[in-house]
Amino acid sequence: MPIAHTILEVETQPGIQLYNLTPQIQAFIDSTAIAQGQALVFSRHTTTALAINEDEPRLAKDIQVYLQKLAPEGELAIGEQRHRYWHNDLHLRPNIPPDEPENAHAHLMAITLSTSEVIPIIDGRLALGTYQSVLLFELDGPRKRTVLLQVSGE
Repeated sequence: MPIAHTILEVETQPGIQLYNLTPQIQAFIDSTAIAQGQALVFSRHTTTALAINEDEPRLAKDIQVYLQKLAPEGELAIGEQRHRYWHNDLHLRPNIPPDEPENAHAHLMAITLSTSEVIPIIDGRLALGTYQSVLLFELDGPRKRTVLLQVSGE
């Protein structure tokens, strides 16, 4: 069974951002001889995530608000109590680079989402539904991000 892979690179913007990877994924599939199989899309970072959903600007804003409420930057409110994220106590963590951000909130957002998606390939096309797109969620930008794309099949 043939397998092909590539690394997709995305320069992200500050804050929570969504990037539609579907055109890049389809372009890579088009460059292979694989017509029937599957595409594995894998985020290589702990503060990014992947999801299949609608790429619509107003929904993107709703997602940003939802994630910010789920894990607010700075500290977490639990009822009447406030909790400072332990991960953000950078001075207590070994081997931390000087430019390390306080980003516990981004890690928490990422674990509620997913780091990978598998999409069927049928007749050389991603078998996505009408409104579905493969979205990369930047949760701690700006950064240069990489996503592994592996397609297999025949």
